Amino acid sequence: MAAVTSSAVVAPVAFKATVEASAASSKSVSFSGLKAGVAGPNGLAAKTVSNGSRVSCMKVWNPIGNPKFETLSYLPPLTDDHIIKEIRYMLQNGWIPAIEFDPSGVVYRENNSGPGYYDGRYWTMWKLPLFGCTDASQVLREINECKASYPGCFIRVLGFDNVKQVQCMSFIVHKP
Repeated sequence: MAAVTSSAVVAPVAFKATVEASAASSKSVSFSGLKAGVAGPNGLAAKTVSNGSRVSCMKVWNPIGNPKFETLSYLPPLTDDHIIKEIRYMLQNGWIPAIEFDPSGVVYRENNSGPGYYDGRYWTMWKLPLFGCTDASQVLREINECKASYPGCFIRVLGFDNVKQVQCMSFIVHKP
Protein backbone atom coordinates (compact mmCIF):
# COMPACT_ATOMS: atom_id res chain seq x y z
CA MET A 1 0.00 0.00 0.00
CA ALA A 2 2.88 2.28 0.66
CA ALA A 3 4.03 1.84 -2.90
CA VAL A 4 0.65 2.92 -4.21
CA THR A 5 0.62 5.99 -2.00
CA SER A 6 4.10 7.09 -2.94
CA SER A 7 3.34 6.77 -6.63
CA ALA A 8 0.11 8.74 -6.19
CA VAL A 9 1.99 11.57 -4.52
CA VAL A 10 4.80 11.60 -7.03
CA ALA A 11 2.58 11.60 -10.11
CA PRO A 12 0.87 14.93 -9.45
CA VAL A 13 4.16 16.62 -8.58
CA ALA A 14 5.83 15.28 -11.71
CA PHE A 15 2.82 16.33 -13.82
CA LYS A 16 2.84 19.83 -12.26
CA ALA A 17 6.56 20.20 -12.97
CA THR A 18 6.01 19.20 -16.61
CA VAL A 19 3.19 21.75 -17.03
CA GLU A 20 5.28 24.52 -15.44
CA ALA A 21 8.25 23.70 -17.66
CA SER A 22 6.15 23.81 -20.83
CA ALA A 23 4.53 27.11 -19.74
CA ALA A 24 7.94 28.62 -19.00
CA SER A 25 9.26 27.53 -22.38
CA SER A 26 6.26 29.08 -24.18
CA LYS A 27 6.73 32.35 -22.25
CA SER A 28 10.39 32.52 -23.10
CA VAL A 29 9.64 32.02 -26.79
CA SER A 30 7.05 34.79 -26.91
CA PHE A 31 9.20 37.34 -25.02
CA SER A 32 12.56 36.41 -26.51
CA GLY A 33 12.75 39.32 -28.99
CA LEU A 34 11.86 42.17 -26.61
CA LYS A 35 14.38 44.62 -25.21
CA ALA A 36 14.55 45.02 -21.46
CA GLY A 37 14.07 48.82 -21.32
CA VAL A 38 10.94 49.09 -23.47
CA ALA A 39 8.45 47.64 -21.00
CA GLY A 40 9.36 49.93 -18.07
CA PRO A 41 8.64 53.62 -17.47
CA ASN A 42 11.72 54.56 -19.51
CA GLY A 43 10.07 52.96 -22.54
CA LEU A 44 7.32 55.61 -22.50
CA ALA A 45 9.61 58.17 -24.11
CA ALA A 46 10.24 55.82 -27.00
CA LYS A 47 6.50 55.47 -27.60
CA THR A 48 5.58 59.18 -27.44
CA VAL A 49 5.09 61.16 -30.61
CA SER A 50 7.59 63.95 -31.11
CA ASN A 51 8.75 66.04 -34.02
CA GLY A 52 12.20 66.13 -32.49
CA SER A 53 14.66 68.11 -34.56
CA ARG A 54 12.15 68.68 -37.36
CA VAL A 55 10.46 71.49 -35.39
CA SER A 56 13.08 73.98 -36.54
CA CYS A 57 12.21 73.20 -40.17
CA MET A 58 8.46 73.86 -39.83
CA LYS A 59 6.95 77.15 -40.95
CA VAL A 60 3.77 78.89 -39.90
CA TRP A 61 1.58 80.37 -42.62
CA ASN A 62 1.27 84.14 -42.27
CA PRO A 63 -2.47 84.85 -42.69
CA ILE A 64 -2.11 88.67 -42.61
CA GLY A 65 -2.56 89.98 -46.12
CA ASN A 66 -2.25 86.46 -47.50
CA PRO A 67 -5.65 84.77 -47.27
CA LYS A 68 -6.35 81.21 -48.36
CA PHE A 69 -9.66 80.28 -49.92
CA GLU A 70 -10.36 76.76 -51.14
CA THR A 71 -8.79 73.32 -50.87
CA LEU A 72 -6.04 73.82 -53.45
CA SER A 73 -5.17 77.40 -52.49
CA TYR A 74 -2.09 76.33 -50.52
CA LEU A 75 -0.51 75.16 -53.76
CA PRO A 76 1.18 77.47 -56.25
CA PRO A 77 -1.21 78.96 -58.84
CA LEU A 78 -2.71 76.22 -61.00
CA THR A 79 -1.60 75.97 -64.60
CA ASP A 80 -4.04 75.20 -67.40
CA ASP A 81 -2.91 71.56 -67.35
CA HIS A 82 -3.65 71.27 -63.62
CA ILE A 83 -7.05 72.91 -64.08
CA ILE A 84 -7.92 70.51 -66.91
CA LYS A 85 -6.98 67.52 -64.73
CA GLU A 86 -9.23 68.75 -61.93
CA ILE A 87 -12.10 69.37 -64.34
CA ARG A 88 -11.66 65.90 -65.89
CA TYR A 89 -11.95 64.42 -62.40
CA MET A 90 -15.11 66.45 -61.90
CA LEU A 91 -16.61 65.24 -65.18
CA GLN A 92 -15.64 61.60 -64.53
CA ASN A 93 -17.65 61.72 -61.30
CA GLY A 94 -20.67 63.06 -63.17
CA TRP A 95 -20.58 66.48 -61.50
CA ILE A 96 -21.74 69.58 -63.34
CA PRO A 97 -19.07 72.30 -63.58
CA ALA A 98 -19.98 75.89 -62.85
CA ILE A 99 -17.85 79.03 -62.80
CA GLU A 100 -18.29 81.78 -60.22
CA PHE A 101 -16.54 85.10 -59.60
CA ASP A 102 -16.40 87.62 -56.77
CA PRO A 103 -14.42 90.84 -56.26
CA SER A 104 -13.44 90.13 -52.63
CA GLY A 105 -13.37 86.34 -52.44
CA VAL A 106 -14.03 86.29 -48.69
CA VAL A 107 -17.09 86.32 -46.45
CA TYR A 108 -17.91 89.84 -45.35
CA ARG A 109 -20.87 91.57 -43.71
CA GLU A 110 -21.61 95.15 -44.65
CA ASN A 111 -25.41 95.30 -44.55
CA ASN A 112 -26.15 93.62 -41.23
CA SER A 113 -24.33 92.15 -38.24
CA GLY A 114 -26.17 88.84 -38.67
CA PRO A 115 -25.77 86.40 -41.53
CA GLY A 116 -27.80 87.05 -44.63
CA TYR A 117 -27.91 86.67 -48.38
CA TYR A 118 -25.60 89.59 -49.12
CA ASP A 119 -22.75 88.75 -46.76
CA GLY A 120 -20.29 87.44 -49.32
CA ARG A 121 -21.05 83.73 -49.06
CA TYR A 122 -22.64 83.67 -52.50
CA TRP A 123 -20.53 84.43 -55.53
CA THR A 124 -21.89 85.59 -58.87
CA MET A 125 -22.27 82.76 -61.35
CA TRP A 126 -20.65 83.12 -64.76
CA LYS A 127 -23.41 82.37 -67.27
CA LEU A 128 -25.19 79.08 -66.49
CA PRO A 129 -23.72 75.83 -65.16
CA LEU A 130 -22.22 73.78 -67.97
CA PHE A 131 -24.93 71.11 -68.16
CA GLY A 132 -24.02 68.30 -70.54
CA CYS A 133 -20.37 69.32 -70.71
CA THR A 134 -18.14 66.37 -71.58
CA ASP A 135 -14.85 68.08 -72.41
CA ALA A 136 -12.61 69.92 -69.94
CA SER A 137 -11.41 72.29 -72.65
CA GLN A 138 -14.94 73.74 -72.90
CA VAL A 139 -14.79 74.68 -69.22
CA LEU A 140 -11.27 76.11 -69.64
CA ARG A 141 -12.50 78.34 -72.48
CA GLU A 142 -15.26 79.69 -70.23
CA ILE A 143 -12.73 80.27 -67.43
CA ASN A 144 -10.50 82.27 -69.78
CA GLU A 145 -13.49 84.27 -71.01
CA CYS A 146 -14.44 85.06 -67.40
CA LYS A 147 -10.83 86.09 -66.65
CA ALA A 148 -10.87 88.46 -69.64
CA SER A 149 -14.20 90.00 -68.58
CA TYR A 150 -13.42 90.27 -64.83
CA PRO A 151 -9.63 90.43 -64.36
CA GLY A 152 -9.98 92.04 -60.91
CA CYS A 153 -12.12 89.24 -59.48
CA PHE A 154 -11.47 85.91 -57.86
CA ILE A 155 -12.70 83.09 -60.09
CA ARG A 156 -13.50 79.59 -58.91
CA VAL A 157 -14.79 76.41 -60.48
CA LEU A 158 -17.16 74.19 -58.59
CA GLY A 159 -18.56 70.75 -59.22
CA PHE A 160 -22.23 70.24 -58.46
CA ASP A 161 -23.84 66.84 -57.98
CA ASN A 162 -27.39 67.20 -59.31
CA VAL A 163 -28.51 63.87 -57.81
CA LYS A 164 -27.48 64.63 -54.23
CA GLN A 165 -28.10 68.37 -54.72
CA VAL A 166 -24.75 69.34 -53.18
CA GLN A 167 -21.55 71.05 -54.16
CA CYS A 168 -18.86 68.36 -54.18
CA MET A 169 -15.77 70.27 -55.19
CA SER A 170 -14.56 73.83 -55.50
CA PHE A 171 -11.21 75.45 -56.24
CA ILE A 172 -9.84 78.88 -57.12
CA VAL A 173 -8.52 79.23 -60.68
CA HIS A 174 -7.74 82.98 -60.71
CA LYS A 175 -6.70 85.53 -58.10
CA PRO A 176 -6.47 89.24 -58.96
